Amino acid sequence: PFIMGVSGGAALGGTLALAVLGGGAAASLALEGPAAFVGAAAATFLVYRIGRVGGRVDTITILLVGVVFNAFASAVIMFIKSVVSATKTQEILVWLMGSLTYREFSTLLIVAIGVAIGIAVLFCMAGRMNALALGEQGASHLGVDVEKTKTIIFVSASLLVGLAVSVSGLVGFVGLIVPHLTRLILGPDHRLLLPASVLLGSAFLVLCDLAARLLFVPLSTEPPVGVVTAFLGGPFFLFLLRRRHRTAFVS
Repeated sequence: PFIMGVSGGAALGGTLALAVLGGGAAASLALEGPAAFVGAAAATFLVYRIGRVGGRVDTITILLVGVVFNAFASAVIMFIKSVVSATKTQEILVWLMGSLTYREFSTLLIVAIGVAIGIAVLFCMAGRMNALALGEQGASHLGVDVEKTKTIIFVSASLLVGLAVSVSGLVGFVGLIVPHLTRLILGPDHRLLLPASVLLGSAFLVLCDLAARLLFVPLSTEPPVGVVTAFLGGPFFLFLLRRRHRTAFVS
Protein backbone atom coordinates (compact mmCIF):
# COMPACT_ATOMS: atom_id res chain seq x y z
CA PRO A 1 0.00 0.00 0.00
CA PHE A 2 2.84 2.45 0.71
CA ILE A 3 4.69 1.56 -2.48
CA MET A 4 1.59 1.83 -4.67
CA GLY A 5 0.72 5.29 -3.36
CA VAL A 6 -2.64 4.28 -1.90
CA SER A 7 -1.59 4.98 1.69
CA GLY A 8 -0.20 8.37 0.67
CA GLY A 9 -3.52 9.35 -0.91
CA ALA A 10 -5.45 8.17 2.14
CA ALA A 11 -3.12 10.04 4.48
CA LEU A 12 -3.44 13.23 2.45
CA GLY A 13 -7.23 13.00 2.37
CA GLY A 14 -7.50 12.42 6.11
CA THR A 15 -5.00 15.16 6.87
CA LEU A 16 -6.92 17.68 4.78
CA ALA A 17 -10.11 16.77 6.64
CA LEU A 18 -8.43 17.27 10.02
CA ALA A 19 -6.70 20.50 9.05
CA VAL A 20 -9.07 22.35 6.73
CA LEU A 21 -12.62 21.58 7.79
CA GLY A 22 -14.24 23.95 10.21
CA GLY A 23 -16.44 23.20 13.17
CA GLY A 24 -13.78 21.97 15.54
CA ALA A 25 -12.25 18.58 16.10
CA ALA A 26 -15.54 16.71 16.27
CA ALA A 27 -16.59 17.74 12.77
CA SER A 28 -13.20 17.05 11.22
CA LEU A 29 -12.83 13.69 12.97
CA ALA A 30 -16.28 12.64 11.75
CA LEU A 31 -15.14 13.19 8.16
CA GLU A 32 -11.54 11.99 8.34
CA GLY A 33 -12.56 8.43 7.41
CA PRO A 34 -14.56 9.30 4.28
CA ALA A 35 -11.90 11.84 3.28
CA ALA A 36 -9.17 9.22 3.68
CA PHE A 37 -11.12 6.76 1.54
CA VAL A 38 -11.70 9.38 -1.16
CA GLY A 39 -7.99 10.20 -1.08
CA ALA A 40 -7.10 6.52 -1.44
CA ALA A 41 -9.54 6.11 -4.34
CA ALA A 42 -8.17 9.20 -6.09
CA ALA A 43 -4.58 7.99 -5.64
CA THR A 44 -5.56 4.55 -6.99
CA PHE A 45 -7.13 6.09 -10.08
CA LEU A 46 -4.16 8.39 -10.67
CA VAL A 47 -1.52 5.68 -10.24
CA TYR A 48 -3.50 3.24 -12.39
CA ARG A 49 -4.02 5.72 -15.22
CA ILE A 50 -0.40 6.81 -15.33
CA GLY A 51 0.78 3.24 -14.87
CA ARG A 52 -0.95 2.05 -18.04
CA VAL A 53 1.59 1.98 -20.85
CA GLY A 54 0.48 1.03 -24.33
CA GLY A 55 -2.91 -0.14 -23.09
CA ARG A 56 -1.45 -2.51 -20.48
CA VAL A 57 -0.67 -2.21 -16.78
CA ASP A 58 3.09 -1.92 -16.42
CA THR A 59 4.10 -3.13 -12.95
CA ILE A 60 7.39 -1.21 -12.83
CA THR A 61 5.72 2.05 -13.89
CA ILE A 62 2.96 1.64 -11.27
CA LEU A 63 5.53 1.10 -8.53
CA LEU A 64 7.56 4.14 -9.63
CA VAL A 65 4.48 6.35 -9.85
CA GLY A 66 3.31 5.11 -6.46
CA VAL A 67 6.64 5.90 -4.80
CA VAL A 68 6.75 9.38 -6.34
CA PHE A 69 3.14 10.09 -5.37
CA ASN A 70 3.78 8.97 -1.80
CA ALA A 71 6.75 11.35 -1.63
CA PHE A 72 4.56 14.16 -2.97
CA ALA A 73 1.78 13.38 -0.47
CA SER A 74 4.31 13.34 2.39
CA ALA A 75 5.59 16.75 1.35
CA VAL A 76 2.07 18.20 1.24
CA ILE A 77 1.28 16.72 4.65
CA MET A 78 4.48 18.19 6.06
CA PHE A 79 3.49 21.61 4.70
CA ILE A 80 0.00 21.33 6.20
CA LYS A 81 1.43 20.43 9.62
CA SER A 82 3.72 23.46 9.46
CA VAL A 83 0.90 25.97 8.88
CA VAL A 84 -1.88 24.71 11.20
CA SER A 85 -2.16 25.23 14.92
CA ALA A 86 -0.29 23.11 17.45
CA THR A 87 -3.51 21.33 18.44
CA LYS A 88 -4.27 20.41 14.84
CA THR A 89 -0.70 19.27 14.32
CA GLN A 90 -1.02 16.91 17.28
CA GLU A 91 -4.31 15.51 15.96
CA ILE A 92 -2.77 14.93 12.54
CA LEU A 93 0.32 13.28 14.03
CA VAL A 94 -1.72 10.87 16.16
CA TRP A 95 -3.95 9.95 13.23
CA LEU A 96 -1.00 9.40 10.89
CA MET A 97 0.58 6.96 13.35
CA GLY A 98 -2.57 4.84 13.38
CA SER A 99 -4.72 3.68 16.27
CA LEU A 100 -7.63 1.36 17.01
CA THR A 101 -9.92 3.90 18.61
CA TYR A 102 -13.66 3.58 19.14
CA ARG A 103 -15.83 3.64 16.02
CA GLU A 104 -19.60 3.49 15.71
CA PHE A 105 -21.07 0.11 14.85
CA SER A 106 -22.66 1.46 11.65
CA THR A 107 -19.24 2.62 10.42
CA LEU A 108 -17.64 -0.73 11.23
CA LEU A 109 -20.48 -2.56 9.48
CA ILE A 110 -20.03 -0.60 6.25
CA VAL A 111 -16.28 -1.14 6.34
CA ALA A 112 -16.71 -4.84 7.12
CA ILE A 113 -18.96 -5.34 4.10
CA GLY A 114 -16.45 -3.62 1.82
CA VAL A 115 -13.55 -5.60 3.29
CA ALA A 116 -15.45 -8.88 2.86
CA ILE A 117 -16.09 -8.09 -0.80
CA GLY A 118 -12.44 -7.16 -1.41
CA ILE A 119 -11.16 -10.32 0.30
CA ALA A 120 -13.63 -12.50 -1.62
CA VAL A 121 -12.51 -11.04 -4.95
CA LEU A 122 -8.84 -11.56 -4.11
CA PHE A 123 -9.51 -15.11 -2.95
CA CYS A 124 -11.17 -15.85 -6.29
CA MET A 125 -7.98 -14.57 -7.93
CA ALA A 126 -5.74 -16.91 -5.88
CA GLY A 127 -5.29 -19.44 -8.67
CA ARG A 128 -4.41 -16.70 -11.13
CA MET A 129 -1.91 -15.25 -8.66
CA ASN A 130 -0.21 -18.64 -8.52
CA ALA A 131 0.02 -18.55 -12.31
CA LEU A 132 1.39 -14.99 -12.27
CA ALA A 133 4.19 -16.19 -9.98
CA LEU A 134 5.52 -17.97 -13.08
CA GLY A 135 5.78 -14.62 -14.86
CA GLU A 136 3.31 -12.82 -17.09
CA GLN A 137 4.25 -14.81 -20.16
CA GLY A 138 3.94 -18.12 -18.32
CA ALA A 139 0.56 -17.11 -16.88
CA SER A 140 -0.64 -16.10 -20.34
CA HIS A 141 0.35 -19.51 -21.70
CA LEU A 142 -1.80 -21.08 -18.97
CA GLY A 143 -4.83 -19.17 -20.22
CA VAL A 144 -4.81 -16.30 -17.68
CA ASP A 145 -5.96 -12.88 -18.90
CA VAL A 146 -2.96 -11.12 -17.39
CA GLU A 147 -4.06 -7.50 -17.85
CA LYS A 148 -7.56 -8.07 -16.51
CA THR A 149 -6.19 -10.04 -13.57
CA LYS A 150 -3.66 -7.34 -12.64
CA THR A 151 -6.36 -4.67 -12.82
CA ILE A 152 -8.77 -6.61 -10.58
CA ILE A 153 -6.03 -7.34 -8.03
CA PHE A 154 -4.80 -3.74 -8.00
CA VAL A 155 -8.29 -2.26 -7.55
CA SER A 156 -9.35 -4.80 -4.90
CA ALA A 157 -6.17 -4.37 -2.86
CA SER A 158 -6.49 -0.59 -3.08
CA LEU A 159 -10.11 -0.80 -1.91
CA LEU A 160 -9.03 -2.81 1.13
CA VAL A 161 -6.26 -0.33 1.95
CA GLY A 162 -8.59 2.65 1.63
CA LEU A 163 -11.20 1.07 3.90
CA ALA A 164 -8.62 0.08 6.51
CA VAL A 165 -6.95 3.49 6.63
CA SER A 166 -10.32 5.24 6.79
CA VAL A 167 -11.00 3.74 10.24
CA SER A 168 -7.54 3.17 11.73
CA GLY A 169 -5.20 5.72 10.14
CA LEU A 170 -1.84 4.63 8.78
CA VAL A 171 -0.58 1.45 10.44
CA GLY A 172 2.58 0.41 8.67
CA PHE A 173 4.54 -2.83 8.37
CA VAL A 174 1.64 -5.23 8.97
CA GLY A 175 1.57 -6.00 5.26
CA LEU A 176 5.32 -6.54 5.33
CA ILE A 177 5.61 -8.77 8.38
CA VAL A 178 2.57 -11.06 8.24
CA PRO A 179 2.45 -12.18 4.57
CA HIS A 180 6.20 -12.91 4.50
CA LEU A 181 6.07 -14.93 7.71
CA THR A 182 3.01 -16.76 6.46
CA ARG A 183 4.75 -17.52 3.18
CA LEU A 184 7.75 -18.92 5.06
CA ILE A 185 5.45 -21.22 7.03
CA LEU A 186 2.79 -22.25 4.50
CA GLY A 187 4.57 -21.78 1.19
CA PRO A 188 3.67 -19.67 -1.85
CA ASP A 189 0.20 -21.12 -2.63
CA HIS A 190 -2.12 -18.09 -2.55
CA ARG A 191 -5.13 -20.31 -1.88
CA LEU A 192 -3.68 -20.79 1.61
CA LEU A 193 -1.60 -17.64 1.83
CA LEU A 194 -4.46 -15.15 1.37
CA PRO A 195 -6.89 -16.38 4.05
CA ALA A 196 -4.01 -17.09 6.44
CA SER A 197 -2.65 -13.56 5.96
CA VAL A 198 -6.10 -12.10 6.64
CA LEU A 199 -6.49 -13.99 9.92
CA LEU A 200 -2.89 -13.67 11.13
CA GLY A 201 -2.71 -10.01 10.10
CA SER A 202 -5.80 -9.24 12.17
CA ALA A 203 -4.45 -11.17 15.14
CA PHE A 204 -1.05 -9.50 14.84
CA LEU A 205 -2.59 -6.02 14.83
CA VAL A 206 -4.75 -6.79 17.88
CA LEU A 207 -1.72 -8.10 19.77
CA CYS A 208 0.28 -4.99 18.86
CA ASP A 209 -2.56 -2.79 20.10
CA LEU A 210 -2.70 -4.81 23.32
CA ALA A 211 1.05 -4.34 23.75
CA ALA A 212 0.70 -0.60 23.21
CA ARG A 213 -1.96 -0.44 25.91
CA LEU A 214 -0.21 -2.66 28.50
CA LEU A 215 3.45 -1.71 28.15
CA PHE A 216 2.77 1.93 28.96
CA VAL A 217 0.17 1.52 31.70
CA PRO A 218 1.99 3.81 34.18
CA LEU A 219 1.86 6.66 31.66
CA SER A 220 -1.20 8.84 31.17
CA THR A 221 -1.15 8.23 27.42
CA GLU A 222 -0.47 5.23 25.22
CA PRO A 223 1.50 5.27 21.97
CA PRO A 224 -0.40 4.64 18.73
CA VAL A 225 -0.37 1.04 17.54
CA GLY A 226 1.52 2.19 14.44
CA VAL A 227 4.54 2.89 16.65
CA VAL A 228 4.60 -0.72 17.87
CA THR A 229 4.27 -2.16 14.36
CA ALA A 230 7.05 0.14 13.15
CA PHE A 231 9.37 -0.98 15.96
CA LEU A 232 8.76 -4.59 14.92
CA GLY A 233 8.68 -4.00 11.18
CA GLY A 234 11.98 -2.18 10.80
CA PRO A 235 14.18 -4.98 12.20
CA PHE A 236 12.06 -7.59 10.42
CA PHE A 237 12.68 -5.90 7.07
CA LEU A 238 16.43 -5.98 7.72
CA PHE A 239 16.11 -9.66 8.63
CA LEU A 240 14.35 -10.42 5.35
CA LEU A 241 16.94 -8.46 3.39
CA ARG A 242 19.81 -10.25 5.14
CA ARG A 243 18.16 -13.65 4.66
CA ARG A 244 17.66 -13.00 0.95
CA HIS A 245 21.28 -12.01 0.48
CA ARG A 246 22.46 -15.08 2.40
CA THR A 247 20.26 -17.36 0.31
CA ALA A 248 21.50 -15.78 -2.93
CA PHE A 249 25.12 -16.23 -1.81
CA VAL A 250 24.57 -19.89 -0.96
CA SER A 251 22.90 -20.47 -4.32
